[in-house]
Amino acid sequence: MTYAEASTMDVYMRAHLVLGSNNPYFAYSFGMADDNESSSSFPIGETAQEKGLSYVPKCYMMPPSQRPSLKSEFANVPMVDLAGMNDDNPLQRSIIIQDIANACRRNGFFHVINHGISQAILDGALSAAFGFFDLATEDKEKIMSNDVYKPVRYGTSLKDGEDKVQFWRVFLKHYANPLIDWIKLWPENPPDYREKMGKYTEEVQKLAIKIMGIITEGLGLGPTYLSQNFQDGVNVIAVNCYPPCPQPGLALGLPPHSDYSILTIVLQSSAGLEILDIQNNEWRAVQDLQGTLQVHVGDHLEVLSNGLYKSVVHRVTLNSQKTRISVSSLHSLGMDEKMETAKELEDEEYPKRYKESSFSDFLKFLHENDIGQGSSFLMTLKNN
Repeated sequence: MTYAEASTMDVYMRAHLVLGSNNPYFAYSFGMADDNESSSSFPIGETAQEKGLSYVPKCYMMPPSQRPSLKSEFANVPMVDLAGMNDDNPLQRSIIIQDIANACRRNGFFHVINHGISQAILDGALSAAFGFFDLATEDKEKIMSNDVYKPVRYGTSLKDGEDKVQFWRVFLKHYANPLIDWIKLWPENPPDYREKMGKYTEEVQKLAIKIMGIITEGLGLGPTYLSQNFQDGVNVIAVNCYPPCPQPGLALGLPPHSDYSILTIVLQSSAGLEILDIQNNEWRAVQDLQGTLQVHVGDHLEVLSNGLYKSVVHRVTLNSQKTRISVSSLHSLGMDEKMETAKELEDEEYPKRYKESSFSDFLKFLHENDIGQGSSFLMTLKNN
């Protein structure tokens, strides 16, 4: 027996004595887990993240090459001050438009400050989200569903019991535009959920319209291009909860993906998001800066821009200390309204690179595919 083998055996024996061979943490730490274990072993209400297990089950473990380092360098994220858009200063306005255009071209991601949403409303939305996830399981199960077509649903991972790899999150998704049509379907508990999340939703919808106007102006299409379509479009609020994970280096909250939306605005309670830096193909952590909101370029904006603007690839890492909440507001055109490349951005040198598609097309894709295994909606839209 070599020294290395003896050392491993020593660790094995000490773990056996301290934990006992029947302890699940012992089994997973030393490769003794049941190879037949699947995500269906953890039904909703009994998942590892909901129960706060002290170990990471095998079905949650990412392949070694896809595990987060937990020591990623911080991303160089542009910070855009939107206050200048309200000033009667053409130079300041043009600088903001250019800064956002540059961010959309580089990694499809930027922060905004002075966005017009008060800290009280931001805090209220996060408080409502924490309150919902603190409810008893039986309260949340009332709206539990794997049906991606449902306008209000609670779930875990990506698809409960179906994912080949389980993800350490629980979520609430609901439609939000027009608010008056959907808010009556939102959870009734906690009692202040509809009021607090409703106020945030109203304000973030206004902000999205404003940012969209800046983005289309930066593309040379003018500030009102698609403005009415966008204003009347679908807004899905995805409220994500990532409980503490005992071994955050083994699992992910969400796998690498890009958003199907035109643009996504994210409010978060703490850090955990990583974006893929396309310049060097490395993951970079996004800092948590109070009062800021994150803006993601989505797949449909990449389509609109004919590839000039890039849909940001991102994932969610975990921590062992506290629960992280994010409230993502995903903005699209109408359910069946097709997004296509702007004709003004097509020519002989840059022919049309993408097929047209709608939000309902994305739902069909999501219903039929597993994004946890790398399926990409955007790849289905690219012309050969």
